[in-house]
Amino acid sequence: MNTRDRQGRHEKTFPALPPAAGRAFARTWWGHAWLRALEDSALDGQQVREGRRYARSGAVGAVSVRPGGLTAVVRDRDGTAHRTDVLVQEFTEGQWDRLLGLAVAESGYIAALLDREVPPELAEDAAAAGVDPLPGIGDLDPRCDCGEWDHCPHTAALCYQVARLLDEDPFVLLLLRGRDERELVDELAERSTAGAEAAAVPAADAGVPAAQAYEARGLLPPLPPPARLPDAPGQPPTLDTEGGAEPELDVDAVEFLAQAAAGEAYRLLAEALAPGHADRVAPAPLTVAEDAVRLTGEADDVRVRSRLAAATGRSRADMRLAVLAWGFGAAPGLAALEEDWTPDRTTLARARAALAAAWADEEAPVFRRVRARWTEAGTGRQLRLGREGRWWPYRREADRWVPAGPSAPDPASALEAPAAG
Repeated sequence: MNTRDRQGRHEKTFPALPPAAGRAFARTWWGHAWLRALEDSALDGQQVREGRRYARSGAVGAVSVRPGGLTAVVRDRDGTAHRTDVLVQEFTEGQWDRLLGLAVAESGYIAALLDREVPPELAEDAAAAGVDPLPGIGDLDPRCDCGEWDHCPHTAALCYQVARLLDEDPFVLLLLRGRDERELVDELAERSTAGAEAAAVPAADAGVPAAQAYEARGLLPPLPPPARLPDAPGQPPTLDTEGGAEPELDVDAVEFLAQAAAGEAYRLLAEALAPGHADRVAPAPLTVAEDAVRLTGEADDVRVRSRLAAATGRSRADMRLAVLAWGFGAAPGLAALEEDWTPDRTTLARARAALAAAWADEEAPVFRRVRARWTEAGTGRQLRLGREGRWWPYRREADRWVPAGPSAPDPASALEAPAAG
């Protein structure tokens, strides 16, 4: 229901939501961001957990949303009612001008907002411009007649309930910042029309001479220094399973994937900040099968390892070999294990030349070649030529060929690798 408060500002009231047993309080990334602001700000985590139980049980009544604040009645288990408010700082006219300017800069942003979506790129641009509509640490100001000065179970319950509202209607967040949906849609349409008309007018200024632009380069401020690499990867939040997870959801596996993603992001950031990064060629993205092997090597939980093996059609024994090959050489090492390819004439000629040169001054081993694999007679040792031109050592164990070490640029060095003996 839409109304206006005593100051004539828009106010929207949402009816009480049913209990949320067995479901998470937020599905969207902006709903999770709202809850993160609550969970990171509260001084007493027990109060927040109690508030989550209140909200899950349906203790929060109708929620009134207005510029600058939320209000609801929250009931204790004994039925005692508490008037509960959470205040949020409204945007100034200047801040709204910057935010709306960002929204109309990309046509996709407006379409997403009208479709009840918050583009993460818009949120990132807005945060960089100092007008992040999402609250941060300390932005949620709790007020409750129970007498607590920090977040109490009642204000926490209200915040959890609002996360459910935000999932369905992100304009709730913008109303808290001071503008209702109708105002925003009208102003976005007006700005879009003005921008299109301006673009249709030919520019009177054709630019500046190149010499003038070159002379001005010394006036530009230097780029900021690169960000400092954190001491360790971040810790993803623990999943909320108090209400019972979905039967098909493996919570431990999801938490492992979140931690693995944090570790991979940390590795990529370390590479990006390393000297000479701009001159290096970026590796090809991993396939699903390759990434499953990488993740298996990082997993301690046997169930997670088994699921990754099954998902890629590998037996446990096959996955153990794949992880071993990955440890010796990442994706090229895995390819040497699993690809049985045939070199073309040019590649085969180079390989034969390399074999001849490797033992030019001594008696060469006797090899039997099958496609890109050279097996030394009577020794249980094998060389495999990778598509990248490097040689990979293997040894015979029982009835299987097992990766024996990292690759080498020449066959003699690979065959004599310590692990290959």
